[in-house]
Amino acid sequence: MTRIAAVHGTLAPHRYDQSAITDMVARRCLPRGADRHALDRLHRAATVRARHLTLPLDQYEALDGFGAANDVFVRTATDMGAKAVREALRLAGLTPADVDLLVFTSVTGIAAPSVDARVAGRLGLRPDVRRVPMFGLGCAGGAAGLSRVHDYLLGRPDQVAVLLSVELCSLTFQRDDPSPANLVATGLFGDGAAAVVVRGSARPGDTPGPTIVDTRSRLYPGTGRILGWEIGDSGFQVVLDPGIPDVVRRHLADDVRGFLDGHGLKPKDVSAWVCHPGGPQILDAVGEALELPDAALDISRRHLAEVGNLSSSSVLHLLRDTLADRRPPGGTPGLLLAMGPGFACELVLLRW
Repeated sequence: MTRIAAVHGTLAPHRYDQSAITDMVARRCLPRGADRHALDRLHRAATVRARHLTLPLDQYEALDGFGAANDVFVRTATDMGAKAVREALRLAGLTPADVDLLVFTSVTGIAAPSVDARVAGRLGLRPDVRRVPMFGLGCAGGAAGLSRVHDYLLGRPDQVAVLLSVELCSLTFQRDDPSPANLVATGLFGDGAAAVVVRGSARPGDTPGPTIVDTRSRLYPGTGRILGWEIGDSGFQVVLDPGIPDVVRRHLADDVRGFLDGHGLKPKDVSAWVCHPGGPQILDAVGEALELPDAALDISRRHLAEVGNLSSSSVLHLLRDTLADRRPPGGTPGLLLAMGPGFACELVLLRW
């Protein structure tokens, strides 16, 4: 089994209360003089108290089009990504020269050379480092990235891999777009990054984190239009169907129980649920589908309230917080899970 050696999460530099962000969205997205009752209601319903943003609030109104926003993404993602990887390697007791594979996931900007190549140059990773940039997985990207790192290290157990996620969701908010999907997104998503260092089973070193036991990916046919992007002249326009919680209720329980059953486990055996906080209704649907105790998703709800949904980075922040604040008993199983466009679910079975 592969083992998680270190997890480091970081947040964008500018922190604002939800009410201040709502005021910015009203100026940027609603017609002049429009009634903002629906916007205020949707932002309150997100249960988010504050978020970290890439830019100061007064600079978002000056972003003129996709090109300007993406330029900020490339610059900031490289800076934040390099800092996250550097600190994760330090926590793992490793150096940039030790990294054999760098996997990068994001759904909030694009770059060529990709952000992972820029980070590799910034940190001085070896010229022969393998790189896998992944785009389009959305909120599932953190869990999917761990799965792909695990797959790689099963074949190269003497190596070290790093997963990097950077999501600058605020740069995708659509100007002059009062659609319900855009208003929901502007009340829910924040900006952050995370890096995870993973050792193969034959790689020596102190690794206090959990082992990755197994992974599972699941695509749900006929759900491809309920979550994702419509990409137009103004950039990434969010697709966010209100029926997503019903899809979770319909499918998740069978997938999780079937996955656990293959390892002789039941949901009641799981000592910690590291569940991506897609939103309050998604967390409610997960809890109902799996019949979890009320406290099982407390860390996810707290994360959502404190920093919002960081897309693929959130589940990695939650992994860090679980290890730091609520470390489960040694030898017990944990389940890391996230859902994203496809519509898809990613499951990672851990042993603490």
